[in-house]
Amino acid sequence: MEIMDKLRILADAAKYDVACTSSGSSRKGKVNNHTGGIGNTVSCGICHTFSADGRCVSLLKILMTNNCVYDCKYCQNRKSNDIERAQFEPEEICRLTMEFYRRNYIEGLFLSSGIIDNPDRTMELLYRTIFLLRNIYKFNGYIHVKGIPGASEELIQMTGFMADRMSVNLELPTAEGLKLLAPNKNRKNIVTPMKQIQTGINQNRYDIKNYNNAQEFVPAGQSTQMIIGATNESDYQLVSVSEALYKNFQMKRVFYSAYVPVNEDSSLPSLDTTPPMLREHRLYQADFMMRFYGFKAKEILSEDNPNFNVFLDPKCDWALKHLERYPIEINKADYYSLLRIPGIGPVSAKRIVSARKHNVLGFDDIRKMGVVLKRAVYFITCNGKMMYYNMKMNEDYITRQLLGNNNPRRTFVEENNISYRQLSLFDDEQVLQTGS
Repeated sequence: MEIMDKLRILADAAKYDVACTSSGSSRKGKVNNHTGGIGNTVSCGICHTFSADGRCVSLLKILMTNNCVYDCKYCQNRKSNDIERAQFEPEEICRLTMEFYRRNYIEGLFLSSGIIDNPDRTMELLYRTIFLLRNIYKFNGYIHVKGIPGASEELIQMTGFMADRMSVNLELPTAEGLKLLAPNKNRKNIVTPMKQIQTGINQNRYDIKNYNNAQEFVPAGQSTQMIIGATNESDYQLVSVSEALYKNFQMKRVFYSAYVPVNEDSSLPSLDTTPPMLREHRLYQADFMMRFYGFKAKEILSEDNPNFNVFLDPKCDWALKHLERYPIEINKADYYSLLRIPGIGPVSAKRIVSARKHNVLGFDDIRKMGVVLKRAVYFITCNGKMMYYNMKMNEDYITRQLLGNNNPRRTFVEENNISYRQLSLFDDEQVLQTGS
């Protein structure tokens, strides 16, 4: 088979794995502290683009092979599927990576694989590929390699010293879901390399600090992926699993992949099921709230309220359920209180804290700092005053203003009287114009 035919097949086969992003690494274009290498990861040197379905595509993203001895029910590459198969040799991947890099098509490589014979055989081929890239082709660009559950600790360790980032996909959030849809996999085999990589990263930090010329181990950290919508876990279960992954394995990122139906099976949603893209989006919003805004999973959702509000983003929804905390005075609130205001993120919160040391801030000032006033205006005061005199600290009123007059979700809420009471004759339905 021609190499371009392999590329067509194996690049397409890799599109369902979303567990890759920018490097977060700083590997320079040097080999053993000497110049002469090709590529680098300095200043986040990874090109980004977006596919038609909204997924972030960066790097040369391919599988070594779509041959697989496993029969996961949700996977297009499972062994029972009658699809076109292909397999790269390590040298072929090296040549492709170098040629694409020289043409400025890519800045690095994301390499995963179906299971060839067994986990050790697969991990050995992945390691050999990046060993050749680093040591023979002198490639110092970003490399993200998939860790294979069940592979030996030695192979995981050797690969970690060659890669910038590694990821071991959790696949499904619960052991029950994994047993139902991926009978060849088990939670222990997935968690073991995750723990090994975490331990290796922590040990490597000590080695780098205390020993000269210590080699870096997975310097950009590890990530993982969960498929959502293939099984019936609640959103609360998903965010709780993510929180545990960040806490217990120091994950850099947990990625969420909306289930795309490609196989027909009684254990799976039907083939005409629409991928839950809005749910995926809400999970990413909640993920950011946990990582950057100081929220806990049990604050965002609970067993009594296990799923996201489809009409509002999780931060607005949380604020509306805690109106007793608002409005917050911009000129006095601490940094963490500012982060709990819809429309204010970490960057704008830091700007506010810094700027108010010298001036009393008004609404025009914070707008210039990046605050999204069309959301924040309902929850803040500046110098003791709200932006509009007729503001109501009322859940129904604020919800309708956030949804907007022309928003079809607002129309659906009002026509079906969902969640919120009808406005009285004296409620002001005019959408506030903030200029933002």
